[in-house]
Amino acid sequence: MLEGRKQRSFISAGAVMQLTAIACLLPIAATLHCAQDKRRTEASDAKQGRRIGARAVFEAACASCHGLDARGGERGPNIISGPDVVHKTDRELFKILRDGKVAEGMPSFASYGPAKLSALVAYLRMLQGRSKETALPGDPAQGKMLFFGKAKCAECHMVSGQGGFFAQDLTTYAAGMDADKVRTAMVNPNKDLDPRRALVTVILADSTSLTGVARNEDNFSLQLQTPDGVFHLLNKSDIRTMTFSGRSPMPSDYASTLSSVELNDLVSYLLRASRSEKARKAESNAQAGDEE
Repeated sequence: MLEGRKQRSFISAGAVMQLTAIACLLPIAATLHCAQDKRRTEASDAKQGRRIGARAVFEAACASCHGLDARGGERGPNIISGPDVVHKTDRELFKILRDGKVAEGMPSFASYGPAKLSALVAYLRMLQGRSKETALPGDPAQGKMLFFGKAKCAECHMVSGQGGFFAQDLTTYAAGMDADKVRTAMVNPNKDLDPRRALVTVILADSTSLTGVARNEDNFSLQLQTPDGVFHLLNKSDIRTMTFSGRSPMPSDYASTLSSVELNDLVSYLLRASRSEKARKAESNAQAGDEE
């Protein structure tokens, strides 16, 4: 019995020590948790502060020409969706901000310093909706097979130096775009189509008929490219009629000729191609910078 009492006392003493240790550790755990919360809050506040600072810099330096929403103004172009901006790397945008484009009326902002210029590029990317990379909805490898096969995209378009050259090079086409936007462009190519990019049919004085896309035009001549890739330089005096169809050269039946899975694969291929090209350019620029 005495032995039992000693054992119970020993257990009780052990339990008290454990409880005491836990009681001592609780304030430490609470302090660590508070410290973590504080760091998260500080990081969030710092990020928000940088965003607000970048917005202020944008409004002071850029908005007067490009508009507060960056969609263009009287003195500057749209830098939200304009391909000349969307398809550039962050490094290229930084260089433009630093050096300016004096011949085009854009001054240098080198005086702002690297930190503010980098924040300005990040803010522009946020406005473009590129703060997070778009998830791929399908299989890029299958999409590549479709591009060069069943979908016949490569008959007109080129990616990474392979394919046709009647239509736009799509190597960097999907840069800054999400999957839905790329898919919409595929299944509804006539939406918001620039009339100058529509198919045009020309009837010449000798009754020859040519259909293609007008590449260059002035008061005296028209350069027409036909789907076989041939360029025809025509004198306006030889043209009897010129009719714009309002239709894109791109097929408008992909929604019925391709399944939803195939469309997702094709979209994924274009998204992946643009990302790969962006990474390649970034690496090339970095190597060039190291050589300097």
